[in-house]
Amino acid sequence: MVNSNKNYVNTERAHYMCPNMHFGILAQIKSNYDKVQVMQSVKALQKAHPFLRSLIAEEKDTKKLYYQLQEHLDITLMIGTDPDWWQQDFNDISSHGWDVRKECMLKVLVYPNENEFQILFISHHLLCDGRGLLQLVVEFAQHYGEGVTPSFVEEQLIQSIYDLPANCDLPFISKVVINDANRRWKKEQHQVLYDTYLNFEKSYIQTNSVRREIHTIEGQEFEEIQALCKQHGFSVNDYLIAKMMREDNVRKVIIAADIRHQAGCYRENAMGNYSTAFSVSVKKGDKDMISLAKEITSIVEDIVKHPQKEMLVLACYLHMQPELIDAVAISTLGGFESKAGAFVGKNMFGYGAQKGYSITNLGKIQSDVIANAVFIPPASPANKKTWGVLTVNDCMKICSSILFTER
Repeated sequence: MVNSNKNYVNTERAHYMCPNMHFGILAQIKSNYDKVQVMQSVKALQKAHPFLRSLIAEEKDTKKLYYQLQEHLDITLMIGTDPDWWQQDFNDISSHGWDVRKECMLKVLVYPNENEFQILFISHHLLCDGRGLLQLVVEFAQHYGEGVTPSFVEEQLIQSIYDLPANCDLPFISKVVINDANRRWKKEQHQVLYDTYLNFEKSYIQTNSVRREIHTIEGQEFEEIQALCKQHGFSVNDYLIAKMMREDNVRKVIIAADIRHQAGCYRENAMGNYSTAFSVSVKKGDKDMISLAKEITSIVEDIVKHPQKEMLVLACYLHMQPELIDAVAISTLGGFESKAGAFVGKNMFGYGAQKGYSITNLGKIQSDVIANAVFIPPASPANKKTWGVLTVNDCMKICSSILFTER
């Protein structure tokens, strides 16, 4: 019997057994450091968001995964020594893997200083998407610096195709391909055990390193970019896609898109994943910046006008056997034998070539408490390079995560 009050893992399933499915935001807080107050503010977040008190569990009768609320669950709170070492600290935390059956899906690292301090929030993708983590950082800052208690909100995840906009179900040919993969998977009659995955995850992280670089755009340079976008009628995001295409000489970039106000289940400020991703492909990448950005604008506008294109990846997850999704990364990258999993991984998820380019832009915020912040994007096994973009108080920071594979 399915309990309708439970949040089941559906479109999030691809994050369950895939390495590097965590990301962070490093924020500089314009306030005196007080350890007790930091702990109180983190506790306030945990009270407001049930997922911060939840682990991933398996329902005995149905074998479905769901978010199980715990009577007591600690958020790991660590004290760092030097914010310049944040990348090493991030890598050290990553190297241990992340058991979402036993560990809270948020980890916090604080770098104390007298007049201000920096705080690093690291989230597992099963907790939320990038916008969700930004929500947590803003709520922390408001509670710590201004005494504003975050509002309690229960999560309600995407549970079926009916939580998405109308006309977004898969095209016929996509259903044929996925149904065939599902049939092939069922014939194999096996599945990946989570402990097997955890061993693979640690091995993968140790042998596939990630280097991160931060580029800051502010002041006159930032103003000029905004003016250029306004003058020629394209968004800053379209400008960034064109920038990546030109700098890396690529013609296809995957972008994340926020669908909070398109998903009928979404509750304001709730944790969870309410985003999709789609590819932007151009025929020629050697155009000048303005022409390229304009072409990208028309492509993106066409995709978002057609829910079937915009929601394609989410619809795929909803139609695919959950255990097959579990097998995709490990069977493509090594560690488990599944022809069905490897087929999906190579042909649909991009894990075979590992040559993707991707951008997630969390947009811009103004804050009296947060001086600046960096969004550290997940280094997906599908991507060679991922940009995480966040603008705080008109200061844009681009964190580039570059994956170095052993192959």
